[in-house]
Amino acid sequence: MWKIEVGEAPALLVDDLQDGAQNDLELKNGICKATATVGDKTYVIGGADDGTLSIEVQIFDRNLGEWVRPTVRGTKPVSCKGLSAVALDDKILILKKGSKPDDQIWFLEVDTQYVRQQQEYLGTEVVAWSKGVVGNAEKPVVISGPSGVGKGTLIAMLMKEFPSMFGFSVSHTTRAPRGMEKDGVHYHFTEKSIMEKEIKEGKFLEFASVHGNLYGTSVEAVEVVADAGKRCILDIDVQGARSVRASSLEAIFIFVCPPSMEELEKRLRDRGTETEEQILKRLRNAEAEIEQGKSSHIFDFILYNDKLVESYEKLKKLLGLDDFVTTTKSAGHGEIDLPIDHSVSKIDNKIIINRISSGEKESKNLIILDVSSLKGGAPGRTRGLNFQAIGSFSNGLTEIEGLS
Repeated sequence: MWKIEVGEAPALLVDDLQDGAQNDLELKNGICKATATVGDKTYVIGGADDGTLSIEVQIFDRNLGEWVRPTVRGTKPVSCKGLSAVALDDKILILKKGSKPDDQIWFLEVDTQYVRQQQEYLGTEVVAWSKGVVGNAEKPVVISGPSGVGKGTLIAMLMKEFPSMFGFSVSHTTRAPRGMEKDGVHYHFTEKSIMEKEIKEGKFLEFASVHGNLYGTSVEAVEVVADAGKRCILDIDVQGARSVRASSLEAIFIFVCPPSMEELEKRLRDRGTETEEQILKRLRNAEAEIEQGKSSHIFDFILYNDKLVESYEKLKKLLGLDDFVTTTKSAGHGEIDLPIDHSVSKIDNKIIINRISSGEKESKNLIILDVSSLKGGAPGRTRGLNFQAIGSFSNGLTEIEGLS
């Protein structure tokens, strides 16, 4: 029939591909799979052939008439009782059945910028998983500036006034823990070979080698802060800020500048923590950092830290906090609890999920997913999902799947 390149798909599934996209397609061996077509490729997503219900991906290239098993990036979803798939422009929306509300929506990226970068690097077919999240997170804040400029003090003031609003990402390092340092608290301690591999996989926003050890900020470390409902602060140098600016992360970039080099030198000497040689080195580095900070177009704002209280008020204004009134934290954007038995329809950027009950094809329970404002993506989360629950079925929709 067709040439099988990597792993032979069941004959029943091969035949079904001729009929277009299918969801919860149960094969003779009891394995459920869903399919979605993007361009000339049909993606088959579902249970593994060993019956473990782990989610695997195969691709059928219609032009070549071949099956391909791609390299999979991102965190693979855990097993589920079935799934539905809806093709979008450069990704596939996956709805998991019988999973917890915060684990029901995923995206399989097939032609995003991240996927294309990984394909170029590996020279092979690549897909990437990204977990879907309802609502948006506040933009992270990248704060840079030379040593002694007072950015640490400004950040500490923010954390004290708004303890539930901001959080720090935990950096990774390949050096050994020191003293009472705890893994996952002070740093994520890891092996150099592992971190180098993850850097190549695009999992780090920025990294640097210091005295033979790697230090860096991972995408996941920033996502964890956002998952907790907090705004992530990244206190990094100019080179790190440059790397973050070049990434897909949408952030606010602020460079804290001293009022003068003379004032910066005075602050460094008043600290009394460095030798004369160290002070001179920090001043030389500061001149280079300030020049880059002002001229590199990395930063959205330059904040001159002359008088601390005034500078802090300016920082709050930049972050939209100057008129902020502390209120009880909301419960968040809510979670979608998908019915196990449902059909899926699509019109424009709206995904219509319709419960199917015994004895009636269409119930009065509908969920409309809006995917028009998606942000982020692999190797992190896909945010910006919005949903609405309504009580009647709209006519004129073409049902594209629903084989429950």
